[in-house]
Amino acid sequence: MMEWIVENKQDAVQAEKLGADRLELIASYPVGGVTPSIGLIRQVVDAVTIPVQVMVRPDAYSFVYTEDLKNVILNDIKLLKSYGLNRIVLGANKVDRTIDKDLVERAIEQNNEINITFHRAFDELSDLQKGYKDLIPYKEHVKRILTSGGSANCTQGLPVLKKLVQLQRETNGPVIMPGSGLNAETIGDIHQEIDADEYHFGTGVRIGGSMTAGFDPDRIENIRDVLKSDGKHKV
Repeated sequence: MMEWIVENKQDAVQAEKLGADRLELIASYPVGGVTPSIGLIRQVVDAVTIPVQVMVRPDAYSFVYTEDLKNVILNDIKLLKSYGLNRIVLGANKVDRTIDKDLVERAIEQNNEINITFHRAFDELSDLQKGYKDLIPYKEHVKRILTSGGSANCTQGLPVLKKLVQLQRETNGPVIMPGSGLNAETIGDIHQEIDADEYHFGTGVRIGGSMTAGFDPDRIENIRDVLKSDGKHKV
């Protein structure tokens, strides 16, 4: 399973044609992504047939939210639900660097069909394995966790990612989806080491490694070849 980041309709249509399995729709990639406009969301979702996970993040300053910002998040989720959109990318922590389970529970309570990717707020937790266990009770709705193993990228976070994938399989909990720094050069070693079920790509599938450029079919094919071979050959 390959999920790719997109920021507009053109990206989304091209990604589907090139074989993306799922999209993450965001605005403002340089700051890690924030909530896109409802007009953009509807345009992208109407343009493709593959699943689209929509980022719900009101600002790029912190993953610790005030009550007012929590209400913004919940209202955005409610609005998306009114359009039949239940796939959400969400993450929130408490000041003590643990999962904000209150917000997760409130999101689920107001939309029992919600399909959540807990995003890289997860990487700022003080204990990632504890954070994973805290999310297991919500696995019917928190389907996956986007993480680089608490490091700047997946290569640096590889030992932790390996433990998290093992924990996923031991507990049958949310899927660990590695993301950050994945490209044709790194995916072989990472996949061979951790054998994750899903991977998340941003600049690694783009021409020149730039989000402002289109997708690179050659790099995508290289990545796909590596994943099909279980990472046994490198590009």
